[in-house]
Amino acid sequence: MSINEAQFTGYASLPDEDLSALAKQGDQDAEETLVKRYTRLVRQLARPYYLAGGDSDDLIQEGMIGLMCGVREYQGTRPASFRTFAEICIRNRLYSAVRAAARDKHTPLNQSVPLEIPFFDGQGAVFGTMAGENPEDLIIGREWFQDALSDVRRHLSDFEAKILGYYLDGLTIREMAKAVSRSPKSVDNAVQRIRRKAARQLESGDLSKG
Repeated sequence: MSINEAQFTGYASLPDEDLSALAKQGDQDAEETLVKRYTRLVRQLARPYYLAGGDSDDLIQEGMIGLMCGVREYQGTRPASFRTFAEICIRNRLYSAVRAAARDKHTPLNQSVPLEIPFFDGQGAVFGTMAGENPEDLIIGREWFQDALSDVRRHLSDFEAKILGYYLDGLTIREMAKAVSRSPKSVDNAVQRIRRKAARQLESGDLSKG
């Protein structure tokens, strides 16, 4: 599809693969459409790391860089949809950023590694894990983090538990506030309480002090 055809059709109705092809031709509107379409996915993938002690803005920025790499590097001949490829690029970027930040700090971020982060080689083949990583370590880290989140949930109020679900789904503060009919400030306060409880659990396993 050409840029002129896309302008006639309307970007919002175009599939991801067509938008990616247009972006490769230098169509900034197509690129912006894809970025907006996948911003929530970036937030969704970054937020477990934020609960584990990462910086939200930095993680979102890293995830967006991964998304942009996906937009610019995706090839329609690859044996995967654009969404699959974009998610891989986002996860790989987040993974690299977290490992770099936690390498010498021995923080819980060392444990919060997504399971089976695949990536493509030059021929479009998919590998099961990041090069140089032990799959067993990734499984242990994933299970450990999920267990920690389960412990956190047991110490949340009903309102906080609902907010946690929306938060991990990638909703913004305003979207969550609308969903629960509360003010954005109330929702933001709940997120901060959840994060403090999560940090306490991830660091020491002690949530006795609410």
